[in-house]
Amino acid sequence: MAPGLTDYHARARDRGVSRFVYWTTRAILQAGGQPYFRLKRIGRELVPKSGPVIFASNHRSFLDPFAIATLVRSPVYFVAKKELFRKRLQAWWLNALGAFPVRRGMSDVDMIETATAILARGESVVIFPEGTRVRPGPLGKPRRGVGRLAVETGVPVVPVAIIGTENIRTGWRIRPHQVRILCGAPLRFDPTANVREVTELIWRRVSEQWEALGGPVAEAEVLEPAP
Repeated sequence: MAPGLTDYHARARDRGVSRFVYWTTRAILQAGGQPYFRLKRIGRELVPKSGPVIFASNHRSFLDPFAIATLVRSPVYFVAKKELFRKRLQAWWLNALGAFPVRRGMSDVDMIETATAILARGESVVIFPEGTRVRPGPLGKPRRGVGRLAVETGVPVVPVAIIGTENIRTGWRIRPHQVRILCGAPLRFDPTANVREVTELIWRRVSEQWEALGGPVAEAEVLEPAP
């Protein structure tokens, strides 16, 4: 019987990453990726040296979670759309690397519970508030999952902007292009904080860093003059 989404959540919660798969994949990507993509990590010193962290980032490419994982020396887990778990071999590999599924467009209790369990044991989670890859152009709109996770766990949130990964792949062709990551100061929230306001604040920080990296921004809406 093929594994279901519940099985992938259970592995992330109870067993964690496959150390062999995780560190082998990371070593290969980091050894080849840093010179090939000229990875530049700005503000890395702001990331807490120990304890759990929520990395909240914009999302442009499938390479984003792997690039963000290089910010710390311990395994990093990441939220991935459930569609990526349809192919059994791909699902096994992603799950072994620390990915766990989310059902987009709804309040996913399983995703929140899995992320909470990972953070409770002192490990880190990457979440993409946009909920999907957005390319090209300005950033998308955030969903509230990141705000809920931040408020319910009290774990510091490091806002992250990443740029350049969207230019690496054209079809199946991988080409060299500089990738830059900009980290902001960690944010902490009180358990009584408003989830919507927390989400907006986190995303505002990500957006500011995106702009600092030279990312395109949405044009301001021009209102028609009253007749």
